[in-house]
Amino acid sequence: MELQTYLNNMMDPAGLPFYPLVFQVLLVLTFALHITMINLVLGSTFVAIWEVGKKTTYSLRLAKALGRVITVGLSIAIVLGVAPLLFVQVIYDPYWYTATTMSAFWAMLFLLVVTVAFYAAYGFYLGNRQADTDTVSVRWAWISLLMLLVAGLFIHMLTMEQLEPQMWKKWLIGQHGVVSVAGGEFHGISLGRLLHFFIGSLAVTGVFMMLYHWYFRDRADYDPGYLEYVSKTGVKLAFWSLFPAIGAGFWWLGTVPDGFHFASNPFFLAGAIMGVCTTAYIGTASEKPAEKAIFSALALFVTIFIMCCAREGLRMDYTGAHGYSIFNYRVNPDWPSTILFFATFLAGLYVLCFPAIAAFKAGKAPKGQVVSLDPSLGKTAVGVMVAWFAVVAALGLFVSLKNGVLF
Repeated sequence: MELQTYLNNMMDPAGLPFYPLVFQVLLVLTFALHITMINLVLGSTFVAIWEVGKKTTYSLRLAKALGRVITVGLSIAIVLGVAPLLFVQVIYDPYWYTATTMSAFWAMLFLLVVTVAFYAAYGFYLGNRQADTDTVSVRWAWISLLMLLVAGLFIHMLTMEQLEPQMWKKWLIGQHGVVSVAGGEFHGISLGRLLHFFIGSLAVTGVFMMLYHWYFRDRADYDPGYLEYVSKTGVKLAFWSLFPAIGAGFWWLGTVPDGFHFASNPFFLAGAIMGVCTTAYIGTASEKPAEKAIFSALALFVTIFIMCCAREGLRMDYTGAHGYSIFNYRVNPDWPSTILFFATFLAGLYVLCFPAIAAFKAGKAPKGQVVSLDPSLGKTAVGVMVAWFAVVAALGLFVSLKNGVLF
C-alpha cells in the first residue's frame, strides 16, 4: 500500500465535527501556552539548583521561592498540555496513533516520568519551605530536573517520529523481516530542535524573575535589595540565554529539507525578527527591570506564539509531502457539541476570573492583611457553574431518552 493511501485511509471515517482550521488555531494557541509553562518549570528548576550553589542569603531565598513556582507551574503545564494533545489526535490522528503505537513503551513511560518529576518537585518545595532554614537541599530538584528533561526527550521523539512516515516501515521491520510489536522503537531525534526548546526555558524563567520584582515591589515585607537581585539576575539570564536558543534554532533550520523553503516562511521570518527585537529590548532592562517586565513578558510570549505558528506550518510541509492535508478531512458539523464546547470554554474562563483575581490581590498584599473583593463576581461565577451543570445534565438526559438508553 502506498504511504499516501495509508495515511488518508487512516483518517477517521466519521470526519470532523467542525472545521479543521478552528482545531488548528486552537492547537497552536494551547501549545504556545503549554510550552511557555513547561519552559518556566524547566528553567526554574535549573535556576533553583544554580542559586543554591551560590549559598548567599538572596540566592537561597530565590531558590525556595522558585520551588513553589515549579509545583504550581507544572500543575498548570500538565493541564494545558491536554488540549493540544487532543487537537493533534483529531486532525493528525494517522500520525499520532502510528507513532504512539510504534513507540508505545516510551509513550507509557512518559506518564511515569512526568509523575516522578511532579512528586520530586513537591519534595523540593516542601522540604525547603521553612523560613528559618539557612541551607537548601537540591536532591529532589535534581531528580525533578532529570525527569523533566527525559520527559521532554520522549515527547520530542514521538513528535519527530510523526514527521517521518517514510521511515515507519524500516523502523518497524527488523533486518530479518520480523515486525516489531514490542513498542520499543526510539527514533527521529533532532538535537538542534530539542536544544532550542530546552535553552529557551532559561529565557522564560529570566523574564518571570523580572515579573517577580514587579509583582512584589509594593510589599513592605519584601527586601528591595532582594527583589533587585532577583530581577537583575533574571535580565542577565534571559538576555544571554536567548543567543544560544536562537543559535540552536538556526541549527534546527539547517536540518529541515530544502524543498520546504522554511527559511522564507513568513511565520519563521516574523518569529526570528521578533526574537531579535525581544532580545534587544530585554538587554535594555538591566537598569529598571521591574518597569520593563510586563512588556518583556508580552514580547517573549508573542515570539513563542509566532514560532509555534511556524512550527505548525512546518508540520504541514512534512505531512503535505506525503499527500496528507487536514483540509481534506470530511467535515460533518455537529453544532450542539460545538456550541457546548465553546460555551464551556467561555464559562470556564469567567469562573476562573474570581480565584485568579483573588490570588493576584492576595499575593500583592502584606502577610496577614485581609483582601476584600466584590462579592458579586464570586456569586455570578457560582451561578455560571450551576447553570453549566444544569445544561449538561439536561442535555445528557435528553440524548439518553431520545436514544432509548435509559430504558
